[in-house]
Amino acid sequence: MQYSPRGHRFARKPLFRAMQPLLLGLSLATALPSAAFAASLEIGAQSQRQAFDIPAGPLESALNQFGREAGVLLSFSPKLTTRRQTQGLHGQYGVDEGLRQLLVGSGLQAVTQDGGYSLQSTGGAIEVDRQVVVGSRAPTSISELPGTVWIIDAPQLQEQTKGGVPFKEALGQLIPGLDIGPQGRTNYGQNMRGRSALVMIDGVSLNSSRGISRQFDSIDPFNVERIEVLSGASAVYGGGATGGIINIVTRKGEAGPARLNSEAGLRSGFETSQDHDWRVAQSVSGGSEQIKGRASVAYQKNGAAYDGSGDQVMLDITQTDLQYNQSVDVMGSLDFNFANGHSLSLGAQWYDSGYDGDKGVDLGRNFRGLRGLEPFEIEGGASFDREPRTERTQFNATYHAPEVLGHDLYLQAYYRSEEMAFQPYPSITFTGTGAINPTRSYYSASQQDTDYYGLKAVLVKEWDRFTLTYGADIERESFDADQALFDLNTAAQTGGLVADEYARVGRYPGIDTDSNSLFAQGSWKATDDLTLSGGVRRQRTNNDVGDFVAATQQIQISKGNGTSADAIPGGEKNYQVDLYNFGAVYKLNKAQQAWTNYSEGFELPDPAKYYGQGTYSAAPVNGRWVLQKGVNVRDSALDGIKTKQVELGWRHYDGSLDAQLAAFYAWSDKSITYNRTTLLVEQLDNKKRNYGLEGQANYWLTENWQVGTSALAIRSQQKINDRWEKQDVTAASPSKLTSFVGWRDDETSLRLQGVRTFNLSDDGNVLASGQFDGNDHKIDGYTTFDLLGSQALPVGTLNFGIHNLLDKDYTTVWGQRAQVFYSANIPADLFDYHGRGRTYSLSYSVEF
Repeated sequence: MQYSPRGHRFARKPLFRAMQPLLLGLSLATALPSAAFAASLEIGAQSQRQAFDIPAGPLESALNQFGREAGVLLSFSPKLTTRRQTQGLHGQYGVDEGLRQLLVGSGLQAVTQDGGYSLQSTGGAIEVDRQVVVGSRAPTSISELPGTVWIIDAPQLQEQTKGGVPFKEALGQLIPGLDIGPQGRTNYGQNMRGRSALVMIDGVSLNSSRGISRQFDSIDPFNVERIEVLSGASAVYGGGATGGIINIVTRKGEAGPARLNSEAGLRSGFETSQDHDWRVAQSVSGGSEQIKGRASVAYQKNGAAYDGSGDQVMLDITQTDLQYNQSVDVMGSLDFNFANGHSLSLGAQWYDSGYDGDKGVDLGRNFRGLRGLEPFEIEGGASFDREPRTERTQFNATYHAPEVLGHDLYLQAYYRSEEMAFQPYPSITFTGTGAINPTRSYYSASQQDTDYYGLKAVLVKEWDRFTLTYGADIERESFDADQALFDLNTAAQTGGLVADEYARVGRYPGIDTDSNSLFAQGSWKATDDLTLSGGVRRQRTNNDVGDFVAATQQIQISKGNGTSADAIPGGEKNYQVDLYNFGAVYKLNKAQQAWTNYSEGFELPDPAKYYGQGTYSAAPVNGRWVLQKGVNVRDSALDGIKTKQVELGWRHYDGSLDAQLAAFYAWSDKSITYNRTTLLVEQLDNKKRNYGLEGQANYWLTENWQVGTSALAIRSQQKINDRWEKQDVTAASPSKLTSFVGWRDDETSLRLQGVRTFNLSDDGNVLASGQFDGNDHKIDGYTTFDLLGSQALPVGTLNFGIHNLLDKDYTTVWGQRAQVFYSANIPADLFDYHGRGRTYSLSYSVEF
């Protein structure tokens, strides 16, 4: 199958360029050896033995692979395999024996029927034996982990995304402890349990020292196999995981002849001709048991979005928007299985998501809108020399050796390079007469670049009742940022719609971050039912901050006001921290466990928004700006923040009921806040704590009907003058509640789901002195509903969705936070980002 793009040209990155790797992958996959698959078709349902290498994961996909390779007919209802997992199948098996092994612990059995096999429930309890990597750096059964673990498998995620739910919002719907996602490009404030989360793709971190919050603007869900989530503070993967870990596992190739997966979809609220998004995606996979691969490309083009009142949603000029945006995600993987049991997995990705249109926010002639004299409107004629976008390239290689001095060895090397550009933003000062002050005003857009690479080594040694996992991490990161300055007169005359670059200056200091870590984690089965675990991680991080002339002085020099300036000294700061965890999990029976744990996490506040700030002379002295005082590494080094957490939880899984509940308490001795005027980081010595409940319960009422609910009940506080006060609404997480009712049979599914985010308030901004300024804030909660469904066709599947079913008009959590952040000098209407109104989605997918 070949897809030929037609119609609108991809102005920045031609779609043809994105299709080239896919077309190459089509050719390669078609040429991959398929002799092993052809041979398997010759083996009937008799007792002949053959080699299988089926990975652990969702039971449905494993059974489909087994049926293809064994050449047998397997008949089962999807509801029987929904959310069930398998440990996989490796080695020589006959058909009957192989099926029994695949179904171990699933509560299902295979019976012969009409020349094939069908699945039936055994009526017994299902043992919780799903495996994840996120909990301990090596594949581990969930039943052995003393913590809150969630798995979002492919059917769950695709039910949302094929029904038109955007990726960030789908994660907020499916992960109980994760906040509801913003609808623009940023995922700022989408915390877990009130704190920041570490987001990874195949174990490679997407977090950086500069907290830009675009981790979910990183991959198309078409390329996601499952998502593993560990809630709460953790040191397993290093810094940044004070609220939890989200590991996005990508799709891989399967053995067999070339298989093609195609998907196309549309989304619209039918308000105007611009109110539509469309997407197409194509993949090809195949190979032999020795080498298999997958190549894919996913393309999406967004138009305008409208709220529940029929008004266009205001474009986000602070963290950039996804209206008038197009994205391309090209991904490829190759997996090698060698004769000695060793394996090598290679992965590569190029992701490009950015503005593609001629619409922008009209700020009024001479920026009159910023003075509240004109309403803000979205108009045509926009032309920006720097356009908002995210471009990321990533490579990783993972090698597994099953026998190295009695250990399993896992080696991973990786590289990530990303460029993140922002929307032109007005920093305008007016005179007493309302005229623009040209000396103190500018119109600019920043770009922030990161190069990140590293090596991880993990050794696993198993004894009869004890497992030891230990290893080392080496990471290097280089950060740089500049800002393009645009002609102020042109911008003023066009209301900011035209941004002609005249100069480029530094935005933040350059920062190099080196991190070296050693870790060890032990797990001891004290009895058949009780498992004890504990671990330690020693992490040493070095921040090397470059000398930097403050951005304000660089802008003044670009305007001809001065010729040079003193640099604020940089320097190095070393951080060394030891992080510990202890836990116990007790199996009440095959279907239930209870656990408790203590764990620690560590994070560094954003150094780019802390260093490189200074006070200079009121005017240049002989053409030179003289530094009087600056924030530098030697005199005011930024401290790291350690988070500690205790947790008590319970989980139950028997096929009919899937439930998990955890109570948690997390605390730290320091906190950070953002200055509302400068938008810079200020570190406080105030203690901070988060505590609450996180849980989920899904229950099959009958063979066709299922109901479910999840909740995060959380309270976030900071200690001010020896009293616990509410934490700032820009950082705290609101409580949330989700629920659904679903019906499905072999061909049709329907799901009605709702999400409620609750009210949140504070007592004002916390100043550097540790006092409140008296300007209290509130985030209003809201409730939305979606209706999702699918229908199997003779060829392929049709998915559909109605989002915001009741057409509610509301301001998103991010829209309300943005008003707190940015409205000190600009009318809040510019940041009043509403949620999208009732929107209809339709998609078609087929695999052949």
